[in-house]
Amino acid sequence: MSIRLLLGTALRVLTQVRHDRRTIALILTMPTLLLTLLRFVFDDRLDIFDQIGLMLLGVFPFTSMFLVTSVAMLRERVSGTLERLLSTPLHKLDLLFGYALAFAILATAQASVATAVAYGLLGLRSQGAIGTVLLIAICSAILGSCTGLFTSAFARTEFQALQFAPLVVFPQILLCGLIWPREQMAPFLRLVGNVLPLRYAVGALSEVSTFPEPTTLMWRDLLIVIAFAVVTLVGGAATLRRRTG
Repeated sequence: MSIRLLLGTALRVLTQVRHDRRTIALILTMPTLLLTLLRFVFDDRLDIFDQIGLMLLGVFPFTSMFLVTSVAMLRERVSGTLERLLSTPLHKLDLLFGYALAFAILATAQASVATAVAYGLLGLRSQGAIGTVLLIAICSAILGSCTGLFTSAFARTEFQALQFAPLVVFPQILLCGLIWPREQMAPFLRLVGNVLPLRYAVGALSEVSTFPEPTTLMWRDLLIVIAFAVVTLVGGAATLRRRTG
């Protein structure tokens, strides 16, 4: 890989996004608006909001970045931009990691806004530090971006890209422990949940909810989230076909 080419790719993507104000607004506001809605849904049970809202700081950024990234990457494929880039000396990993870096920056901004609003304006409380929550939320958002980059290879239209959301996102939400404790699920569902990355992001946030200091289990879950992100990104590179002319 070339750092220069990787950074050049990331800068190009960020420049494109900067001119798309609607996308920026979607990235920065969607998780925050959903958390605000949830806060007033549980207006009389703030203890429930503290528990569910904290977990959703991992779920919402993952979901929104998955949708934005998969559609954006598909546009690059359909428009022929990727084909033209792959006819140059640009390596596939330079390209994918450049995209990942650009969307990681956007994911960091999104998670930072959502976490700041949740704790500063909505009154979210947890045993662990805000900085730890922010780190997990950022990693979850980056995971969503990497997953979106990977799944975009299997779609031909934006509508098809959006159809991957029920297939990729919804099962993870159902099996991550947000809706129902994983310990009370059927054994085969727990096994399925163990190979879904969002389960580990939610697990790490659950540790922060319970313990004032980062635990070994929290760090383990966070490392698994990062590993999933890297694997999906490399898998995305494998779907790209280099052009020689």
